[in-house]
Amino acid sequence: MAITDWPQDQRPRERLIKQGAHMLSDAELLAVFLRIGVAGKSAVDLGRDMIGHFGSLQALFAATQLDFSSIRGLGPAKYAQLQAIMELARRVLSEELCDGITMSAPQAVKRYLQLLFHGKTHEAFVVLFLDIKNRLIASEQLARGTLSQASVYPREVLKAALMHNASAVILAHNHPSGEAEPSKADHYLTNKLQDALRLIDISVLDHIVVAGRHTFSFAEHGRL
Repeated sequence: MAITDWPQDQRPRERLIKQGAHMLSDAELLAVFLRIGVAGKSAVDLGRDMIGHFGSLQALFAATQLDFSSIRGLGPAKYAQLQAIMELARRVLSEELCDGITMSAPQAVKRYLQLLFHGKTHEAFVVLFLDIKNRLIASEQLARGTLSQASVYPREVLKAALMHNASAVILAHNHPSGEAEPSKADHYLTNKLQDALRLIDISVLDHIVVAGRHTFSFAEHGRL
């Protein structure tokens, strides 16, 4: 049965407007995004198929266009819409950080980094450059690959920090394996960069490891 044939108070879009998005299930939220289903399936049914196929929303949003389009009723247009939603979410969080909420709302930093690293199958090292009020000036990926192979060079981090006239930085990298606990190499790198940046009077506020839904904050665990 098409959603248009449902009682109005049960339709996902109407429920979202009346009760709020938080009241909808994952499949119902996807139905609002999809707008229509396919022959024999409502948009909610199609939403359930998407979650069942990929196993989670995280895997769905990280899917390649080829995998995404393997589900009947989905194609390049819907894939592009999904990626646009992800990018808008990143930009909203980036605006929050630019407004200077870095220290007052560290969860916003973590959410931003989770979106930034979302879908990456390789390890990457990112630095958030902050001004004297802890507002985000810029974020840059300064290395790609396994950090234990010394792919992060302090001189490059210092050069970028001076170029942005940063007063502080937040270091971040991802663990595609899904384990957020930092390695010995992560600790060594943190100490090395902290010592180097201290020479030019730039503070390292945190080093955050992102592993999918999980994060590890050096600052919160007293490791800075």
